[in-house]
Amino acid sequence: MIKYSLTCECSYAFDSWFASSEEFERLRKRKLITCIECNSNNVKKSIMSPSVSSSKKIHNENFKFQKNLKKKIVKYQKFIQDNCKYVGDNFAQEARSIYYDKKKSTGIYGRATIEEIKELSEEGIETTTIPWYDKSEN
Repeated sequence: MIKYSLTCECSYAFDSWFASSEEFERLRKRKLITCIECNSNNVKKSIMSPSVSSSKKIHNENFKFQKNLKKKIVKYQKFIQDNCKYVGDNFAQEARSIYYDKKKSTGIYGRATIEEIKELSEEGIETTTIPWYDKSEN
């Protein structure tokens, strides 16, 4: 993971995490990085100095933070599984069905491509993406 300081053309500055510099460039080229202030896609990386730490204490605190964060995500994931319907790869289709047919739903979750999420957004259908841990991982 890499943290970048980002600046928008409106001069708004914010930080965000990315899997790698290549991932940042890929998302930027696809116009998936937007300013939270003005919603512009004209966002650029600012020059940053690397954060280097050799302290064992900082490493342990970082490990504890990551472990605690994972526990919270898994708890949230369990809540979703217990309260929403899993629709697998049919997420975009099911979301449209609920939105356009005014079907009642307690909520759905599943998988969608970045392109499908973008199309849903253009249609006015709101979605949220969260990290998802597979039980087979770790």
